[in-house]
Amino acid sequence: MKKIKSSFEQLSIFLHLLKWSVYVLPLAAVVGSLVALFLWLLNEVTVLREQHEWLLFLLPVAGVLIFFLYKYAGKNAEAGNNLIMEEIHEPGGGVPARMTPLVLITTLITHLFGGSAGREGTAVQMGGSMAGLLGKWMRLNGNDLRILLMAGMAAGFGAVFGTPLTGAIFALEVLAVGRINHTALLPCFIAAFLADITCSAWGIRHTHYAIAPLQAAAAHLLPYLHFNGILLMKVILAGICFGLAGFFFAELSRNIKKYSTQYIKTPWLVPFAGGCIIIVLTLILGTSDYLGLGVTNAHTNGVSIVSSFQPGGAGYTSWFWKLLFTAITIGMGFKGGEVTPLFFIGAALGNAIAALTGSPADLMAGLGFIAVFAGATNTPIACTLMGIELFGGEYTIYYAIACFTAYYFSGHSGIYRAQRVTAAKADMQQQ
Repeated sequence: MKKIKSSFEQLSIFLHLLKWSVYVLPLAAVVGSLVALFLWLLNEVTVLREQHEWLLFLLPVAGVLIFFLYKYAGKNAEAGNNLIMEEIHEPGGGVPARMTPLVLITTLITHLFGGSAGREGTAVQMGGSMAGLLGKWMRLNGNDLRILLMAGMAAGFGAVFGTPLTGAIFALEVLAVGRINHTALLPCFIAAFLADITCSAWGIRHTHYAIAPLQAAAAHLLPYLHFNGILLMKVILAGICFGLAGFFFAELSRNIKKYSTQYIKTPWLVPFAGGCIIIVLTLILGTSDYLGLGVTNAHTNGVSIVSSFQPGGAGYTSWFWKLLFTAITIGMGFKGGEVTPLFFIGAALGNAIAALTGSPADLMAGLGFIAVFAGATNTPIACTLMGIELFGGEYTIYYAIACFTAYYFSGHSGIYRAQRVTAAKADMQQQ
């Protein structure tokens, strides 16, 4: 009898997986194609801005345009990633299809005129929006719609960075601190995997990052340990700094948004003022290094994510300036994402730590790249996997230690207000 029951259970599981494979196939194809279009357009507007630096002076006007686009056409779509996460927690009004064109257009506007923002927010919102539309057409029940929304998030994230495994785990881990729901695991992975393939099929190529192999250490703490003990201590200390940077970014962004709307009574003046502040800071610093994505830099000696992997590729305060520019941009109403700027902040901070501690610049930059992200989003497992997907598996122990340390030292703060805390990171109560 048990064998018969087991056989039916396996058949039920097979049908479940078949159902979700059919559900996510069109979703992944659409999201992967939209992400490919977005990345191509993003590259075009970035090149245009770099060729015409005077466009920066129109950033305040661009901010006002974005405000009115969302005011008259956005409705609840302005909540962005938080709306999708709230719909997964408690289905309500749904994720509107208009979120896709709105976030695509406004993110391109932000980048064209020099705002410091990312791209994952746009990709995740397009994924969630298309999942909501597909779920509506298919008349899915509440539970299935939750899974499809998570799959949409995974598809957008996996395609925009070329990291499908990370995308799948991120969509599950980001919803709640201290809990991962495995129900949507395979649908999320299938969606992220197929969306990444679709995006690549359109000819989109992601930036390649490399960390050189470490030379054999002269001595380990113990001969049977397969890692450099001294370097490990440096990684732990760096992880603390990465976590604090993630905490600082999340809190600064939140407070800038809070106080700017509190003290500037006319709403459309908030993004206008934000654009003016970005212009003033750029003129004071005398560099455009902290505008836009920051993955690469058109200037030979400019600071970027890629340059941070080289010794001397970032200054000691480069991470702070990118953090400030991005917090102002996002906090004062411009659109995009926070993750790519977090990569910049982490890589630049890692470069500075490497210079101070005598550590390999590329390794520390790579650890900062993923660990500041882990701290700001409370997703250490996804970020550890991102390190493996982007840099290879040789340094997995260092990835994990940096990400987990950053996760703990970032506190319970995060860049997503809809993220729920289901378990404390540490029980500090005395028994």
